[in-house]
Amino acid sequence: MTPRIRGNDYTVLEPPALGSPWTPRLRVSVVVPAYGSQAKLDLTLAALAAQTYPADLLEVLVVDNGSAPPLRLPALRPPGTRLIVCETPGRASARNAGLAAAGGDVIHWMDSDVVPEREEVEAHMRWHHLAPYLSVTSYLRFTTAALPTPEEVAGAEDLAKLFEPADPHAWIEDLVERSQGLTRSNRPFSIHIGGASSVGVRLLERAGPMDPEMILGQDTEMGYRLSQAGAVFIPDPQARAYHLGPSMRMRDSESINRVSHALVTGRIPGYRWLRTHPARQWKVPALEVIVDTAGASYDDVRGTVDGVLAGTLTDVSVALTGPWDEVAPDRRAPLADPALDLVLLRAHYADEGRVRLVPPKPGAAAPFRLLLPAGWAPGEDTLYRLLTLARDEPLGLVGVLLSEGPDGVVAARLERTEAFARADLLVAEGEDVDDVVEEVFGTFWVDGETYGFVPAGEAGPYLSARAAYRARVEAQAEVERLTKEAERLRGQIVKWREEAGRWRKTAVEYRREIGELRRQITVLRRAQGLKGIARGLARSINQRRS
Repeated sequence: MTPRIRGNDYTVLEPPALGSPWTPRLRVSVVVPAYGSQAKLDLTLAALAAQTYPADLLEVLVVDNGSAPPLRLPALRPPGTRLIVCETPGRASARNAGLAAAGGDVIHWMDSDVVPEREEVEAHMRWHHLAPYLSVTSYLRFTTAALPTPEEVAGAEDLAKLFEPADPHAWIEDLVERSQGLTRSNRPFSIHIGGASSVGVRLLERAGPMDPEMILGQDTEMGYRLSQAGAVFIPDPQARAYHLGPSMRMRDSESINRVSHALVTGRIPGYRWLRTHPARQWKVPALEVIVDTAGASYDDVRGTVDGVLAGTLTDVSVALTGPWDEVAPDRRAPLADPALDLVLLRAHYADEGRVRLVPPKPGAAAPFRLLLPAGWAPGEDTLYRLLTLARDEPLGLVGVLLSEGPDGVVAARLERTEAFARADLLVAEGEDVDDVVEEVFGTFWVDGETYGFVPAGEAGPYLSARAAYRARVEAQAEVERLTKEAERLRGQIVKWREEAGRWRKTAVEYRREIGELRRQITVLRRAQGLKGIARGLARSINQRRS
């Protein structure tokens, strides 16, 4: 039975130790795109000729991407090595040419300036024998050592003697360390690099080839599509190789980031920090809402779609499913047209860039899709809250209970694309795919009313952009007014405190004066008492004389 990996926690797998006895059966195609640098290619092929993985299960496809002079195959190379010519420039085109010619069960991308250790291919393939939905990446070290001979590479038990000192692939190793070996990463596809990664052919058939429009960042973009096809990504520190010279990013990271970020932003919703614009649309949205028009009225569908488009989540698109190719308006008696509602929907949304009219069961490109029944509208912040719940847990399915009555339950479903893609790879005959999703990602139910869903007839009215702007300006003005009032009151409080301090000082002085007066009164009282005694003695003396 194929192992069912939850999230990206591949630690449930137990690959055989390198060098231990096991029986390989899968064929691997190593695709090496190359442009010039014959000397480096010779070292790559020499290292591949010394691999511990069985030679009869290994083929190498060198793709010459228009080199001048043309590349040649050296004498020291694996037996199953072929040379293919791809005149279309670009690494994506070259890799796709190799992919089209490959016959392996696993595709191992390898750059022509990468020299693998003799156990590198075996390290990859031991994983692929455990599950058909894995992507494995080697640990690269970047060396500036003088190039050895192909014979020295093929005969080396440890390439460190030839290529150290060398620098690690720092950003990948940092990412792996921060995410507990990628088992806790929400973007594990980032480590899919063309220099030394391998992928099962079954996954590639689902994800598709590399995008030739990507002049940079094509490895990462393909990694994202592999993740949406259900892939688990494994960084294997025992799969080791040396990169001859620094990478392009090491040589000029600022320029590389400038170009690659511009290209991947629209294609990879997971890189949310790159999508800084608050309202624009992207090639691949974060969420696609699917509304089935079958049996639904124009008003119900419009109420649902308008609610979606009016929310705080702007990185969203809508797919209206229906038999659009069959819809033709009745021009003689339009009000009696049985397809009138579909005609109206097509007319209303045909020019709305965020809405697509698609056939039933459309393919999924977005990382999340919400199946929302027509006639129900989300609140202003509903979709953002729901998407945050699914992202943070992370969950493969969030069920939303909209209503329950004698006719049954009405519910919406927020589905994680990669969870259902993996479940589709694993589900057994007669098994419910939702049960597999629960096993590999998790499911959760919420109350629709709590999250702001309402019947479409009760939704709105929605603020226009102008009205929202004016409300924001008024709110900012009120905040400024209250801020000034708070400052005024703080100033008044300071004055009151200063005045209170003066009062305290005056009170102390008064207490001192009162104390002095009390002392004087005491002295006077004593003096007055002595005078009384003296008068009494005088009276007594006068009486005796008499």
